[in-house]
Amino acid sequence: MTENMISTEDKFSPDVSLSRDDEHHRYELRVGGKVAVQSFFRDLPGHVDFLHTDTVEDFKGQGLGKVLAHFALDDVVASGKRIIPHCPFIAGYLRAHEGYEQHIDWPDN
Repeated sequence: MTENMISTEDKFSPDVSLSRDDEHHRYELRVGGKVAVQSFFRDLPGHVDFLHTDTVEDFKGQGLGKVLAHFALDDVVASGKRIIPHCPFIAGYLRAHEGYEQHIDWPDN
């Protein structure tokens, strides 16, 4: 499991944490110890395939999904793997944010 602090530009309370949970194949953003957002993935040779991202109802509309997407995508790039965005949320994030283009293998479907 890897963990990281939120960047200084993010304006969330200090009880927010980000991590990669390899056992459950997901990235997590926790608020006060509770999972608020999770992004599920398949770890493949040379790739991380993002499947689905969920935000708990109480945390929707706060921008937390974007924070988790940024963390997860940067983690994949840092690992030297490529991104497969089957998850519509991750795909939308990638289309809206520059800097990941050379690390993406867009799915056919």
